Amino acid sequence: MPGPNLPSPSRSPASQPGKDWVDVSRDSATGIETIRAHFTGHAYDPHFHDAYLVGVTEQGLQEFSCRRALHRSTPGRVILIEPGEIHDGQARDEAGFTYLMLYLDPAWVTQSCTRVADGTFSLHQAGFRATLNDEPRLAAAIRRAFWRLHQPESRLARDGALDALAAALNSHFGASEVVRVGETATRAARRARELLREHMEQDLGLDALARLCGADRFQLSRAFRAAYGLPPHAYLVQLRLAAARRRLAMGEAPASVAAAVGFADQSHLGRWFRRAFGLTPAAYRAICTNVPDGKFLDR
Repeated sequence: MPGPNLPSPSRSPASQPGKDWVDVSRDSATGIETIRAHFTGHAYDPHFHDAYLVGVTEQGLQEFSCRRALHRSTPGRVILIEPGEIHDGQARDEAGFTYLMLYLDPAWVTQSCTRVADGTFSLHQAGFRATLNDEPRLAAAIRRAFWRLHQPESRLARDGALDALAAALNSHFGASEVVRVGETATRAARRARELLREHMEQDLGLDALARLCGADRFQLSRAFRAAYGLPPHAYLVQLRLAAARRRLAMGEAPASVAAAVGFADQSHLGRWFRRAFGLTPAAYRAICTNVPDGKFLDR
């Protein structure tokens, strides 16, 4: 349960039986985003975030792939996903599922979580020991922090809830799975990822990428997918989406963001963004900046 004076999990202004909905908010002081959503079928395509994701399933069976395994989260279970971890989401029955999630800015994690801040792990090395967790104390801390930010109260109330969340998270940090996988990747796969990050906005073909990495295109494709869970093109799309999300949160217009990160146009960005995050770029920008943009009609 959420705890005293916190909203019931069933409350949502967007909630309608049989309808999918996404409710997002962003705390300007910390950069932490909160999302509460309900899905009755396919929720998200495989994607990753630059943030640490900590959340709780409220209702139904939440099924998703992460760390090359299929996970099933039921009400009360905690979901922990580190930056760069590829995951998706879907419901497996007509009732669908409802969940709440905090997107923790890595800078906040560095400042607030002692196992990172005291040097036990560097920010680059810090990950989560497990994807699913059944600890009630952690679930309660996540819920409380979520509602203190999602329906803002006083700064003191929000800070107190975030401090309690940081304390609850500390014992769950371990060596980063993303870093471990990257370290075991072939030299060609690592080089390809570096090149994609450095030249994200360019239309680099697979043959050219393979030549730069010292491998043929088929070897590179196999090695890259084995290391990072996606083929090079799909991984590039995720890099562009992550960059677009950062730019939109700072108030840039969707059309200029699309051009800057390498999408063909605003519609191209809109299609991929909605598939990965469940809302349009304009809606996300408005949430983060309070700047409306064409009533969110871009696709």
